[in-house]
Amino acid sequence: MKKLMIIVNPAAGRGGFKAFFGEAMQVLAQGDMQPSLFFTKGRGDATVYAEQYAADYDVVACIGGDGTLSEVLAGLMKIENPPPVGYFPMGTANDVATTLGLPKNDTVGAAKRILSGTPHPFDVGGFGENEYFAYIAAFGAFTEVSYSTPQDQKRALGHLAYVLQGAAQLGKIERIHTRVEYDDGVFEDDLVYGSMSNSTSVAGIVHLREEMVSLGDGMSELVLVRDPVTLDAYTDLTSSVLSRRFDSEYLVILHTKHAKFTFDKPIAWTRDGESGGKHREVELCNYHAPVQLIF
Repeated sequence: MKKLMIIVNPAAGRGGFKAFFGEAMQVLAQGDMQPSLFFTKGRGDATVYAEQYAADYDVVACIGGDGTLSEVLAGLMKIENPPPVGYFPMGTANDVATTLGLPKNDTVGAAKRILSGTPHPFDVGGFGENEYFAYIAAFGAFTEVSYSTPQDQKRALGHLAYVLQGAAQLGKIERIHTRVEYDDGVFEDDLVYGSMSNSTSVAGIVHLREEMVSLGDGMSELVLVRDPVTLDAYTDLTSSVLSRRFDSEYLVILHTKHAKFTFDKPIAWTRDGESGGKHREVELCNYHAPVQLIF
């Protein structure tokens, strides 16, 4: 019988994991898995649990959103030969699940996937020293939405909470002079948004084409948005993104293993939907497939 560690974020997805939870545990037990549950109480708990206990298990899984998965991966990055990771997507946006084509808020389906799925190489992002992200680190327009939206609004309104918070920030868009040193050169301009990611979905709103992203190839995507200045230019940019043409002159998409961002002043970052602090300079990198994700 395999030992399965399950890290549960009880606040994720409006507590939706409780539906059919007993049935999901029965599926795992019948599949020769012996689950042990670890419930988080606050931010960072999932990282601590993964770092301290995951090495004693054959598989580690998490029940929660992208932030919970991100914390688990951060903990696994600190141990040698981490076990494969199963994912019960129960959050609000679930960008990783969208990228992988995984059903959301389905505990029984996720349990069956852990039993029958295949471990796949999964890249992890590095943020400065000893910090990590599962799928995106970003700054600029709307990046504060994920971590500034109150948790009770996320539970009550779901994805609509992000949209409402985004609309409230329309008057706060700032031009940020940015220098980016990446694998193939240097980019410098006034930006309203920048990110390094390993996902086709960002906040459940922007979707890169599937052929643009590979989750285990050791490469990340840089998405840089120049300041469009005029309303017509903003309209053109929005149309380009929503139609997934990505042909606007204000949008730059690059592929790289490493990127160093330098600003004129400290700029707020978000990592996987959580606050990443303010930085005048930050180095990001792609750790090639240090973990395996079951899907």
